[in-house]
Amino acid sequence: MSVRQVVTDFVALGALPDSEASEEKIAEHQLCLTRIKRPVTDEEAALLVTCFGPDDCYGLAWTLLHLIETAPGGIPVREAPAESDNEWVKRLWARSHRT
Repeated sequence: MSVRQVVTDFVALGALPDSEASEEKIAEHQLCLTRIKRPVTDEEAALLVTCFGPDDCYGLAWTLLHLIETAPGGIPVREAPAESDNEWVKRLWARSHRT
């Protein structure tokens, strides 16, 4: 299955900025992220998991996390993240492996 253009556009923006970024940069990510309709494909989820930034970016990281969780094949993180991995990837992993 192919990746939708709206997902490609979001990924092209790069990782979510931190909360100290300009309002314009944050708004650009927000607008693009909110255009992605659920559910995402497994391929799209694999791309989106690379877009987490260093903090929650005023809640955009939570929106991204919940969007990734809609993939039919589950989260695209197949191995436990390393200690040095992004905090949001670790959070995604932990949420998917709760007992």
